[in-house]
Amino acid sequence: GFNQMFIPFLVGTKFDTFASYPADRQSETVAHARKFAKAMKAPLAFTSASHSINVQKLFKIVLSKRFNLKLNLEKLSAVGEPILEY
Repeated sequence: GFNQMFIPFLVGTKFDTFASYPADRQSETVAHARKFAKAMKAPLAFTSASHSINVQKLFKIVLSKRFNLKLNLEKLSAVGEPILEY
C-alpha cells in the first residue's frame, strides 16, 4: 500500500544561480513550479544551501507539516524572491 506518512514538498535548489536569470525566465519558472506544487498539493520553497537561503525555514515547514505545528514564517511569493509558499 501507500505510505500513510508521506508528505509531498517541492523544493527548488540553487536559488543563488536562479536569481541571476532574466526576469522573464524567472517568472516562467516560478509559474511552472507553482503549477506542479498545486498539482502535488505541496508547499513550494526555493533554496540555496551555499548561501543559506530558506534552508532552516524549509526544515521548519517540514516539521510543522509532519507534527501539525503552528508555523509563524513570512510567506515569500514575489518573483525574484526566494519563494516560500506553504
